[in-house]
Amino acid sequence: MKKRIVLALVVMNIFILTTCKHIDSLAQTAAENDIIDHDTANIISLSARAFGSAAENATPEQEYFIGRAVAANILSNYKIYDKNPTLTAYLNYICGAIVLNSPEPHIFNGYHVAILDSNDINAFTTSGGHIFLTRGLVSIAKTEDALAAVIAHEVAHNQLKHSLKAIKTSRVTQAFLLTASAGVGVITGMDAEEFANILNESVGEIMQTMVNSGYSREQEYEADIAAMCFMAAAGYQPSGLIDMLNELKAVHRVGLGLSKTHPGPGQRIYYAEKALNRFTVADTRPIRQERFKEALKTN
Repeated sequence: MKKRIVLALVVMNIFILTTCKHIDSLAQTAAENDIIDHDTANIISLSARAFGSAAENATPEQEYFIGRAVAANILSNYKIYDKNPTLTAYLNYICGAIVLNSPEPHIFNGYHVAILDSNDINAFTTSGGHIFLTRGLVSIAKTEDALAAVIAHEVAHNQLKHSLKAIKTSRVTQAFLLTASAGVGVITGMDAEEFANILNESVGEIMQTMVNSGYSREQEYEADIAAMCFMAAAGYQPSGLIDMLNELKAVHRVGLGLSKTHPGPGQRIYYAEKALNRFTVADTRPIRQERFKEALKTN
């Protein structure tokens, strides 16, 4: 039953950002079309309605400032790789193409990609559009489409608000609600220090999820399928995700880097291959290969 629910979520979320707004309505639509049974649809709907109230209540500005604080925590453990600004600009160029063809191209302060100076194989994204790729992860990509898959996956986490959904503290949700249309202390009855402490709780919970426990399997599969949608819309081959997952599979080490916080590459490949036949994209990869080689040659 659990595997069936996971597969149902993956199938449904191929369409999540283009046809329906909420997972609960997607679940019922899938049941009506005999993709899943009604009992499974009801389980998904109940879970969706009970999940992620903090994400629903946060304003774009709040998303950005929480994301910036999370990014600062990440940068306390990693240094920015700034020896190849051309490569950083190239990754941001790819990100721009992905974002421009996504359902949410404009956010409070835009999307920004930075490289972390580490041989670890890992990637992070925070609410508000901060995306970090390690040098180790960038180095195993063999094509621009594989890099686009990594960035699209992180953009998907952002647009699906997965990091904000990691916030469980009810005080954070309440603070979001009360400050959505008023300054701190005007309606909330709390001072700036108390509000800062509440936001620090949210940052801690997000860091715990991102760095230690990881997102749920369903969220990772959801981000993969959404990434394939974004890639196809931008003219990239969705199979680039499978190519990148195969590279990750070759270097997979249990409990390290992405392996610590993500499902095994084999599981992700299985669901990505199931979705692949839903996309028809002209193959223009050879056009991109020269600029890929040029950008990566000094990494």
